[in-house]
Amino acid sequence: MTLDPATVAAIVAMAVVTYLGRVAGFFITGKLALQGRAKAAFDAIPPAVLVAVIAPTALTTGWPETVAAAVTILAATRLPLLATVAVGVLVVVALRALS
Repeated sequence: MTLDPATVAAIVAMAVVTYLGRVAGFFITGKLALQGRAKAAFDAIPPAVLVAVIAPTALTTGWPETVAAAVTILAATRLPLLATVAVGVLVVVALRALS
């Protein structure tokens, strides 16, 4: 296997930019005094990113994944995180076995 120098440079550059973006975000948000709507907006970012990552897969891969995602969402309203993950995994495994 040979490594193309341009590919390696692109990977290193992406890693550096990603790292700098994360570090900058950490330092910037640590200095902000957020209140009211701004705080609510910042608090909504992690769930919004999670949904943006999971929803396309859950809705385009098949009915077992879609149903499992819906059941997991319902479980998340009542159960702690580890139990919610376990429910989601068990439901998708069971539904895939049935299909």
